[in-house]
Amino acid sequence: MHASPSKAELRALALAKRDALSDEQRATAAEALAKRGAPFEIAPGMIVSGYAPIRSELDPAPLMKKLADRGARLALPCINARGQSLTFRSWSPQDRLMLGPLGIPEPSPAAAEVHPDVMLVPLAAFDKLGHRIGYGAGYYDYTFAHLRKAKHVIGVGLAFAAQETKAIPALSHDVPLDFVLTERKTFDFRSS
Repeated sequence: MHASPSKAELRALALAKRDALSDEQRATAAEALAKRGAPFEIAPGMIVSGYAPIRSELDPAPLMKKLADRGARLALPCINARGQSLTFRSWSPQDRLMLGPLGIPEPSPAAAEVHPDVMLVPLAAFDKLGHRIGYGAGYYDYTFAHLRKAKHVIGVGLAFAAQETKAIPALSHDVPLDFVLTERKTFDFRSS
């Protein structure tokens, strides 16, 4: 009998596949994903939070620019203490970013705090049920759970097709995504 791989093993495998992609493959994937656009209506003034890509994450900037052209207001997350919800601050592509506590670029603390309607999130791996593996700190799971007490926030994972895995062992605190967008396909998990 073979045990299912752990989250740590799945994370390592998916990140190795992601890291193996060339810069050209990454840029082409980000553009292909943006060209396809969001699989839901973008109402004028809707707040869409993205992220500043680190390591080999899929760059959300092309998609964010397209959504802004359709009337979305953009935001980026700011990390607080572990076990706390992320804070979201208004952002536009010409704004300068500063390094946050984990070395991830964030908007200035002077930028207006906002509450997103849509969260574009990075991930290490995802499965066909909308479960995701991040880097293990739980920031996005905690934030989705916290924000969804007030309203439904659409959760959209951005990934390369190579990051799809057969099954992720989900725990009770893991919050599934509504969609995952890759360069090849849009996964809609809302009816799952």
